[in-house]
Amino acid sequence: MLWVVENHSLPRTAAFFDLDKTVIAKSSTLTFGKSFYQGGLINRRAALRTAYAQFVFLTGGADHDQMERMRKYLSALCRGWNVQQVKEIVAETLHDLIDPIIYDEAASLIEEHHIAGRDVVIVSTSGAEVVEPIGELLGADRVVATRMVVGDDGCFTGEVEYYAYGPTKAEAIKELAQSEGYDLDRCYAYSDSATDVPMLESVGHPYAVNPDRTLRREALARGWPILDFNRPVRLKQRLPTLSVPPRPALVVAAAVGAAAATAGLVWYASRRRTATVYAG
Repeated sequence: MLWVVENHSLPRTAAFFDLDKTVIAKSSTLTFGKSFYQGGLINRRAALRTAYAQFVFLTGGADHDQMERMRKYLSALCRGWNVQQVKEIVAETLHDLIDPIIYDEAASLIEEHHIAGRDVVIVSTSGAEVVEPIGELLGADRVVATRMVVGDDGCFTGEVEYYAYGPTKAEAIKELAQSEGYDLDRCYAYSDSATDVPMLESVGHPYAVNPDRTLRREALARGWPILDFNRPVRLKQRLPTLSVPPRPALVVAAAVGAAAATAGLVWYASRRRTATVYAG
């Protein structure tokens, strides 16, 4: 447990959390599939494929090539989407969709880090329109996420300005350490995915949470602790064993990788291609 309170004469510290399958039990973007469909941003076929993609994500996750295909597809797909509409849809459905899938173990860790005097930073490949409200719900201090270009008309242009993925997550953490005065050797990081090894390597206390096969092997080889989170629970239903006032999340780098729901199209297509290769 993390009950050591920071000595504030020392450099500041932080705990960096990946989001999907680390803090919440599902994909933050895919979870909004039905809401985006009801809001008219995606069609029925895309919504159905999103539901399938959520199942695929939960059972296998995604490797680097699949994530790259998703990035390219979503950057084109969200072109013309009104940013304010996306924010409103997320705000209206956030508590119904996200609150029930937050891991009790992750929420407790966030509370413990705050009690110990550490900042909590959510670092996610998803976009701000999804990640920022979730970070605020969790009481995170900062959010690092994908950022896309918004035109003068308030709509996404389809161009990616910043992609919070793999090595860029580690770079963002190092930049935050410089600007906020974090001592990375005394910081913590948590993730489920092997694509976040650079992020985990950047701190002195890395943890593999519900790790995929590749990250589990890496964690065992490096002696990193492995945590299993398996108790999704609504925040209001949690026992108030720790009392920490919520903190509004600050967006460090964010935006809509949040074409979100339709990520299912990419997952579906890439998985079918992979299955065809293996079958051959």
